[in-house]
Amino acid sequence: MSGHRVQSGPPSLSPRELEVLAHIGAGLTHHQIARRLGISVHTVDTYTRRIRAKRTAPTLADLVRLSVTQDGV
Repeated sequence: MSGHRVQSGPPSLSPRELEVLAHIGAGLTHHQIARRLGISVHTVDTYTRRIRAKRTAPTLADLVRLSVTQDGV
């Protein structure tokens, strides 16, 4: 199939999703992340939902583990 790119593995995280994930891994709350990044808490929640949709991370512990073990990639 020429012209079609087959993606292997889970979808990659955007730079902003990686940034939010790093802050979660550092132990910051959504409010603290929002303040640091100059975005709303709702937007932090949105990024967190997107990360969870792209990776198997249903709990906060899973998100922290993801940030430490894989750097989100």
